[in-house]
Amino acid sequence: MIVKPQLAQLGLFDAKVPRYTSYPTAPHFSNDVGSSLYGDWISGIKPGSSISLYIHVPFCRRLCWFCACRTQGTQTDNPVIAYVDVLKAELDLLAARLPEGVTLSRLHWGGGTPTLLNPDLMRDLAAHILDVVPLGPDAEFSVEIDPNEIDEARLDALAEAGLNRASIGVQDFDDEIQKTIGRIQSYDTTRKAAEMIRERGIHSLNADILYGLPHQTKTRMTESVQKLLSLNPDRVALYGYAHVPWMAKRQQMIPSDALPTPEQRLDLFDTARRLFMWDNYAEIGIDHFATQEDGLTRALKTGKLKRNFQGYTDDQAEVLIGVGASSISRFPQGYAQNAPATSAHTKAIREGRFSTSRGHLFKGQDVLRSRLIEALMCDFQINSAEILRDHDISASELNQMYQSANAAFGNLLSITEEGLFIPPEARPLTRMIARSFDAYDLSKAGHSSAI
Repeated sequence: MIVKPQLAQLGLFDAKVPRYTSYPTAPHFSNDVGSSLYGDWISGIKPGSSISLYIHVPFCRRLCWFCACRTQGTQTDNPVIAYVDVLKAELDLLAARLPEGVTLSRLHWGGGTPTLLNPDLMRDLAAHILDVVPLGPDAEFSVEIDPNEIDEARLDALAEAGLNRASIGVQDFDDEIQKTIGRIQSYDTTRKAAEMIRERGIHSLNADILYGLPHQTKTRMTESVQKLLSLNPDRVALYGYAHVPWMAKRQQMIPSDALPTPEQRLDLFDTARRLFMWDNYAEIGIDHFATQEDGLTRALKTGKLKRNFQGYTDDQAEVLIGVGASSISRFPQGYAQNAPATSAHTKAIREGRFSTSRGHLFKGQDVLRSRLIEALMCDFQINSAEILRDHDISASELNQMYQSANAAFGNLLSITEEGLFIPPEARPLTRMIARSFDAYDLSKAGHSSAI
């Protein structure tokens, strides 16, 4: 059993490492990928195939201090209405390039706060999306729902459009913590939102909760998780709060001296983890939990669990297209990101071109290393037979990679003829172990705490 002193010796409490929702990570994107190449990648999608679509809405009624997402506040609907028009125009550009017969396996609206759209805007946007790319069989349509920014009419509009999975952010239910992070959201408000969602036949419910917040203790963590469990979510993402005030200026409002230490963060995570496990949730990767009947659990058991910009997923589509400012797309050829600023994105779309401002064209061992890292992040193991079958690498070179990673972690890992395995007691180190397979210079970007 690995204990805190050993984890400390291995650098867990000091390390800053990527979350590996992509490889290479976004800080390594360059201007090698532009709108022309992005358009070619869209045209190259296989006719009749399934893709995923992400719609980014960067607006919020209020800006929570803890959030590091690219968002902007608005108290009126005018910029939102204008932005939806831009989204529709971008979708038209997409439609002109898409091959015939393409359908959606996943449609996700994120932000920001997608639910600040009024019901008519929701209907208009959903109809336009589905005119361009219809939902395929067993497709999943999910929306990030702010319990403070939702009502019956808006939920009716989403349900009519085909919403079948809702995602709600919780963060923490403690009053003092909520005031400190600038996110006031009572348990009653959250419970009411969950009830309204399920009353409309939307039975799949995701929830996010954070550990590592200011003033968080094991007792407060326990109380918040128990309240969350009373809502019976199907999936829970237990994310570590990333305090990066040099990147997200609003986080300067949060007192750094009230943040738990890295050792305390590990205790908070383990407290929540035990509660989810005691409630019979399956542990999914490093920070997700799901009911035994959920698609994530089935994907884990069948070796089909994947990881993308939204975290863990059971989506098997090879292509993810991001629509809206700052959205990132993934293709078999590489990544493409839209202009981060809403103004720059809007200008490009109104000029009749995609706003692609940067990305990454896969080269060398990128695809191989991406799969090695994803396997570790999803399954805590690498299957050698799969890697040797699907990638251009020799058994000796792959074994050399294993040995190098193992040596860096005091030979804690297990290497057999089947592959590389991270034992349960070493799983807090997973992101650091994954970094051993990362060929890029991590000093070029600031990353979040390894725990």
